[in-house]
Amino acid sequence: MIQSMTGFGKATLVVCNKKITAEIKSLNSKQMDLSVKVPLLYRELELELRNTIARALGRGKVDVYITSESIDTGAVSQLNIEMLRGYKSQVENVSQQLNLPAPQDWYATLLRMPDVFKQDLNEEVAQEELDGVREVVGQAIDATVAFRCQEGEKLYHFFKEKINAIQHLLNSIDQYESTRTEKIKSRLVEQLEQLDQVDYDKNRLEQELIFYIEKLDITEEKIRLQNHLNYFLETLDNSERQGKKLGFITQEMGREINTTGSKSNHAEMQKIVVEMKDNLEQIKEQVLNVL
Repeated sequence: MIQSMTGFGKATLVVCNKKITAEIKSLNSKQMDLSVKVPLLYRELELELRNTIARALGRGKVDVYITSESIDTGAVSQLNIEMLRGYKSQVENVSQQLNLPAPQDWYATLLRMPDVFKQDLNEEVAQEELDGVREVVGQAIDATVAFRCQEGEKLYHFFKEKINAIQHLLNSIDQYESTRTEKIKSRLVEQLEQLDQVDYDKNRLEQELIFYIEKLDITEEKIRLQNHLNYFLETLDNSERQGKKLGFITQEMGREINTTGSKSNHAEMQKIVVEMKDNLEQIKEQVLNVL
């Protein structure tokens, strides 16, 4: 079953008197665009976590937020004065350079800055705590994948509906095929006979008409479009991470539909082509969300 690139997952774990939370948000993107925000205390895990998340989610614009807070009521957090001083200096510089007013409430402004509470970065983090970070990220990944699968199922039924609609429209073209060429031939002969004092070779005219009508034949386009429809459904049923392939197939479908429209030379057939294009455009929009 296909997966959507849209997903959300969140998990929380209590370990070593700390509540560790991992939150993952995912949207569609051509490649893996991964942003991981992890507390400085766990910075040694960042590369490992990035690789784990990238392998599990494959593609998309993915934002990961990992937070840790102490649940030890006896522990008192201490402000990192040096970091606060640095933030204050930067804000003052920005205020001067951009001619902006300084904050009215410095406390509220500075305390919202990241990592303003002291963390002993030289302190060894317990292995149990690091394993807890890995576990909670894994749980958030699982939740995100489950969300993606739910969205993928909705897309799956949407694609089935639209492909079936195009199939029905393609089948409906046949009813006009038998009369289309005769109407074209009759119209050309009628127009030619309206010309005064024009003598023409009827055998040659017949040959030219056959040649002209063969150029308007859409049999090959119909066969290729049918193959593309079948291949789309086959890919939909048998692959998980085939969003790009589905996109390529829709491009090929579009070429055959466009050629059919340019060759149709028939009002009803052109209406059918317009409806086929409408369904295909809806497919193209949603294919961008497929993993």
